[in-house]
Amino acid sequence: MARSSTSSPQVGIIMGSQSDWETMVNAADTLKLLGIPFEAEVVSAHRTPMKLKDYALAARRRGLKIIIAGAGGAAHLPGMVAAMTSLPVLGVPVQSKSLDGIDSLLSIVQMPAGVPVHTFAIGRAGAINAALGAAAILALSDLKVAVKLDHYRAEQTKAVLANPLPGKKGAKKR
Repeated sequence: MARSSTSSPQVGIIMGSQSDWETMVNAADTLKLLGIPFEAEVVSAHRTPMKLKDYALAARRRGLKIIIAGAGGAAHLPGMVAAMTSLPVLGVPVQSKSLDGIDSLLSIVQMPAGVPVHTFAIGRAGAINAALGAAAILALSDLKVAVKLDHYRAEQTKAVLANPLPGKKGAKKR
């Protein structure tokens, strides 16, 4: 399932299995909205460990600047990638059937000192916020991304203000 928005992606979205795409597509959609080139691929820490090693070790050389890694259950993927690259790794816990994603969250967030994984919320919100976090990192050195991120945030604020609580001044009648 290798997907790419361009031939020179800045962000790598990886996940432990095809079923994780249901969550990770939210990161991809957010990056698309912001015009940030990315690639998406299944890279399992347990089923394809050599592919994981190759991916992590080659990421910087291939031009990636950030890796968003989503995994459920044991969720070792983000930590293993972070152990093999000094690129920022943003971890997204995928909701699991048995423990509702709490197991994934705890697995990703409990990294030893020296191997950071920037960890986000479980599921859709975490995937979106990981993409926004990646955009914020890129915006430090890319004015175009900074402008797009500022626009995204302004539109988000505008949407909230346009929908006040029913009965409040300015509320839309239903």
